[in-house]
Amino acid sequence: MAIRYYCRHCGTSLGTFEDEQLLVSPQLGLNELSDEEQQQIIHYGSDGNVHVRVTCEHCEEALENNPDFYMLDRWIQ
Repeated sequence: MAIRYYCRHCGTSLGTFEDEQLLVSPQLGLNELSDEEQQQIIHYGSDGNVHVRVTCEHCEEALENNPDFYMLDRWIQ
């Protein structure tokens, strides 16, 4: 099982952790999320991997320059 981070907007893969022990580690900060935030951000794939949806630097910059994008879950196809 791996923990895979990818951008929720453009789909870019941002990194992968292969160590299952990290999933319960406070180092990732996932334990700091509310239950609702965890449901929005963390997904368990049929492949057994954990998928974490975050925002990459490029999409963060686009959000700052275009606040209307916040209403869209994904604006890059």
